[in-house]
Amino acid sequence: MINEQSTPSLYTWAGGSAALLKLTEAFYRRVADDAVLAPVFAGMDPGHARYVALWLGEVFGGPAAYTAERGGYEFMLAKHLGRAITEEQRRRWLNLIMDAADEVALPDDPEFRAAFVSYLEWGTRLAVQNSAPDAKPFHGAPVPKWGWGEAPPYVEK
Repeated sequence: MINEQSTPSLYTWAGGSAALLKLTEAFYRRVADDAVLAPVFAGMDPGHARYVALWLGEVFGGPAAYTAERGGYEFMLAKHLGRAITEEQRRRWLNLIMDAADEVALPDDPEFRAAFVSYLEWGTRLAVQNSAPDAKPFHGAPVPKWGWGEAPPYVEK
């Protein structure tokens, strides 16, 4: 019987940091050739794929490496402010990262993919909202923690 203590995190199930780095490297190779997203990421930091892999790792239950290296949620938020991400860009981002997940053979079981896509949907929609010119995002939230079918909302204290 599987219980909460023996259920692996999404991070572990995905294959850990190496698998997430493969995912983000494959994704950003696709982005470089994409007419919709290439302009958005033009001139990006050479370490960007690694940073996104760290972020995803932390979100999915791995080590808090993104927070330790980059500053956590507040740093991620700052990278999106004022960028005016469009719905077309958001959807392309989702399509390309799902294609990259298939390319690098991330687990394709329905339970994992449902949790994975759930976070990507939530995160990209939040990025669109926070990137709007008139956005008034909440500051001080923690890095979200995503699990198997549940992600309790952050409630400001």
